[in-house]
Amino acid sequence: MKKVAKSKYHRILVKVSGEALGGENGVGISSSAIREMARQIAEVRQMGVQVVVVAGGGNIFRGAEAGGNGIERATGDYMGMLATVINALALQDALEKLGIATRMQSAIAMSQVAEPFIRRRAVRHLEKGRVVIFGGGTGNPYFSTDTAAALRANEIGAEVILKATKVDGIYDSDPAKNPTAKRYDHITYLEALQKRLRVMDSTAFSLCMDNKMPIIVFDFFKAHNLKRVVLGHPVGTLVTG
Repeated sequence: MKKVAKSKYHRILVKVSGEALGGENGVGISSSAIREMARQIAEVRQMGVQVVVVAGGGNIFRGAEAGGNGIERATGDYMGMLATVINALALQDALEKLGIATRMQSAIAMSQVAEPFIRRRAVRHLEKGRVVIFGGGTGNPYFSTDTAAALRANEIGAEVILKATKVDGIYDSDPAKNPTAKRYDHITYLEALQKRLRVMDSTAFSLCMDNKMPIIVFDFFKAHNLKRVVLGHPVGTLVTG
C-alpha cells in the first residue's frame, strides 16, 4: 500500500502494555481490549502506515516483581518474556481476523509460533504491508519491554514510539488519585526523568534521548485515537529532546 499523503508518520512503533491488554482490571487478556486495539491498528495500516507492535506482559506476569514470590529475578524476567509472547499471539489473532497480514517475531527462539527476530526480515515484512509484532522483550533479563520498544524502534527505523495506555497522556501525579493532577502536552526526556514520572524506565528513555526518538503517550481506548496521532493531531503527551 502507498502512504497517505497527509499522514505525519510512515513507520510507527506501538508499545502496548500488558495492563492495557488486560482491559479495565489490567489482569488476564480482555477480548474487548484486544479487539479495540486490533481495529485501531488495522485502521492506520489501511492508510498505508507501516506498523510495528511491541507487547508487554504485565497482565500475566511481571518479572520485576518475581522476587516477592521467592522467584530469582532472571527467572522471573524470562517468565515475563513468555507472557509477552502470549499477548503477541492474541493480538496477532485479532488482527488477522480483520484481514490484516501479520508476522510475529520473538527475541526468544520458539520456531513453532514465531520467527526469530531478524532486523532485515522485519523491515522487509513492513515494506510488504504486514504488521510486525515483537514478543519476548529483548530476550535478556533485567530489561523491560519499554527498553525493547526503544531498541526495536531504533533498529527498524521507526519515526516515533506511540505508548498506548489507558490514560490520555503524562501527568505530574496519578490522575485517578489526584483530581488536580496536571497533564503535560509536551515534556522533555530529562524533565520526565527528573520528575520521576515513570512513563518509561531510565534505560528506555536514555535510548530514545540518545537517538532523538520521540515518544507520544496517549489513550488507546478512545475511538480512532491512533489514527489521530498518525495524522499529527495534538493527542496525548509528546516527549522529545
